[in-house]
Amino acid sequence: MPIRVLLADDQALLRSAFRVLVDSEPDMEVVGEASDGEEAVRLAKEERADVVLMDIRMPGTDGLAATRMISADAALAHVRVVILTTFEVDDYVVQSLRAGASGFLGKGSEPDELLAAIRVAAGGEALLSPAATKSLIARFLAHGDGDGRDPARGERLDALTVREREVLVQVAGGLSNDEIAERLEVSPLTVKTHVNRAMSKLGARDRAQLVVIAYESGLVRPRVE
Repeated sequence: MPIRVLLADDQALLRSAFRVLVDSEPDMEVVGEASDGEEAVRLAKEERADVVLMDIRMPGTDGLAATRMISADAALAHVRVVILTTFEVDDYVVQSLRAGASGFLGKGSEPDELLAAIRVAAGGEALLSPAATKSLIARFLAHGDGDGRDPARGERLDALTVREREVLVQVAGGLSNDEIAERLEVSPLTVKTHVNRAMSKLGARDRAQLVVIAYESGLVRPRVE
């Protein structure tokens, strides 16, 4: 089955360009276009989208609000949102991930990067570029209660095993399963199992949410350079 992609952007020209790109791939298809967040949520349900390419700045219901609505809807638990914006490193990184987005991508990205992002998100992985991850950490330092910790989430970490905590720390560092496996001297399959169990125990939709939880809980502290 091809990956069902929904395009949400208030600029028709951009939607047209994205449609041509996505529909050119044999393993994916565009199933709808939305010009605002409210329409994006509605079409995500009606068209049974797998991935939503979501612009942040849209009239009415913006992309962040729409992402929160999708994440909060149990009927849309399978839907993954990739946030698109003009600037990859800006004040929306943390907000996007906290809203439930699976990734964050600049509109200036290469076509191959965009297509790869769709496949990564559809596969349940997180799309966090090094620049976006660095920005995410910086925002945790600059906002919230000083260090970004959430005591309630800290208590939830008690459900994790020692190995699951170790894996979560590595995930928060932006490492892939293969990289974590090499560092911890285990198999990639074992790492994937630990990641999935941590997601289940912490109520995380995907790896992107694990990164947020790792920092909000205080398990990982960003280093000040």
